Amino acid sequence: MWFLSGIVMMYVPFPSLTQKERLAGLARIDWTKMQGAARPEVWLQQGPEGPIWLDDAAISASTGRAVTPVGGRRAARIAAAFGKARASAVERVERDQWTVAGGFDRYRPLWKVSLDRPDGLILYVASTTGTVVLDTHASERFWNWLGSVPHWIYPTILRQDQPLWRQVILWTSGAGIVGAVSGMWIGVLRARLRRRYKGGRVSPYRGWQWWHHIMGLFGGTMLVAWIVSGWLSVDPNRWFASKGLGEAAYAAYAAPGTPPAIDWGRLGRMPQAQEARRMQMRWIDGTPLLTLSQPDHADLILDARSLQPITLAPRRLIRAAGRMVPGAAPIAAVEWLTAPDAYWYEAKSRVELPVLRIRFADPARDWITISPRSGAILSEIDARRRLYRWLFDGLHRWDFNGLITRRPLWDIWMGFWLAVGTIVSSTGVVLAIRRLRRPSHRRTARR
Repeated sequence: MWFLSGIVMMYVPFPSLTQKERLAGLARIDWTKMQGAARPEVWLQQGPEGPIWLDDAAISASTGRAVTPVGGRRAARIAAAFGKARASAVERVERDQWTVAGGFDRYRPLWKVSLDRPDGLILYVASTTGTVVLDTHASERFWNWLGSVPHWIYPTILRQDQPLWRQVILWTSGAGIVGAVSGMWIGVLRARLRRRYKGGRVSPYRGWQWWHHIMGLFGGTMLVAWIVSGWLSVDPNRWFASKGLGEAAYAAYAAPGTPPAIDWGRLGRMPQAQEARRMQMRWIDGTPLLTLSQPDHADLILDARSLQPITLAPRRLIRAAGRMVPGAAPIAAVEWLTAPDAYWYEAKSRVELPVLRIRFADPARDWITISPRSGAILSEIDARRRLYRWLFDGLHRWDFNGLITRRPLWDIWMGFWLAVGTIVSSTGVVLAIRRLRRPSHRRTARR
C-alpha cells in the first residue's frame, strides 16, 4: 500500500488551493469602496459585497464591520463567480475527506459547492468569511484515493482525531521498521557470497521466497530508510519541534509604526493596481509596504505612504535582521543566493531568486531567508529543522543535492526503488498468506 500509493503521490499532490488558482478565481479589488487605514499583515481581497480584510474573521473594508455568516445560496453565488460556472449542488459540511485538516477549523462549517464543469470542480466556501478555501477536481479526487489517502492512512473518521491518527502512524510504521530490520538481518544471515549453496546460488530459496530474499537484500536499505523517515514524519516525542524566533523577533525586524492614511482613490487609478486581486500591507524596518498580487504577473511592491515602487537595499534588510536576535554578534553569516540549494528550492515550481540568507549565532542556530524585493521573511529554519530536513525530506523524497528538482532523473530513480519495494513487500504478503493457509499441525511440526 505504501509503495504503490507513493508512486501516485509523485505526480498527484493532495488537494489545495494554490496562490495561482486563488488569483485566477478572485474578482478585481473595487478600490472605490475602500475606507480607513490598511491593516498590517492582513490580506485584502474582493468579497461578495465589496473588499474585505481577511484574518481569523472577515472585516468589511468599507464599513469596518464583521462580515455576516454566509448561507448556502450566497455560497453558491460566490463559488459560481470564482469557478466561472453554474453551481449544480450545495451541501453544508463540517468536514470531509479533503477538509479534515485542522487548518480549516476557523472556516467551519463549510459550504461544498459542485460546479457544472467538465473537470468536476468542487469548491469549498467558508461560512465565516465567504471566501473559497479549497478546490478539488474529479481526477484529483480519484487519484488521491489511490495516493495520499492510503499512504497517510488518512480516512476522515481517523484523521479527524489528530492525536489518535498520530498514534496510528507511529505504531504502524514502528511495526514496519521492526519487520523490515529483522527481515534484513535474517536475509543477510541466509545469504552466502563465499561458501555458496548448491549450484553456486547465493540464496537457499526458490520461487516467491527467492524473489523476497534477493529483492530484500538489494532494496532493503531503501525500504528501511523510507519506513524510518515515514515514522519520523509525525515527529515522535517531538524531537524536532522548534519554538522559532518568536513574535518579538519579527516585530523587531518590522519596526511597525502608525498605519499611514492611504489615498485609495489614487491607488485605484494606478494602471498597476487596477488588475490587483489581493493586497497586503507589511512593515519592513519601519517602512510600510503594499504588496499587490494579480494573475500571471509578479507582485508589485509599493511604498504605502508615497504609493511609488520601492527598492530595498540589502544592507538595510541585514541591519533590520540584526535586531531579531539580541546579544553579541547575532549574525554569523550572510549569503546572497542566486540559485536553489538544499534548503531553498521547490520540487515542482520555481522559488524566488535572488534571496538573502542570514545565519544567526543564537543557541538554536536559526537561519532566515529574506526576499530583497518585498523584504518579507520567506522562511525560518533552525538546526533541528535542518536535521529533520535530511532525515525526512532527504530519506523520504530523496532530494539530496537537488535531485528532486531534476526531472525525469528523479522520477526514474524513485520509480525504480519504489518498484523494488513493491516486490519486497508484495512477495512478503504472498508468503505470509501461504504460511497462514497451511494446516496448523504442519506449522507446529516445522517449528
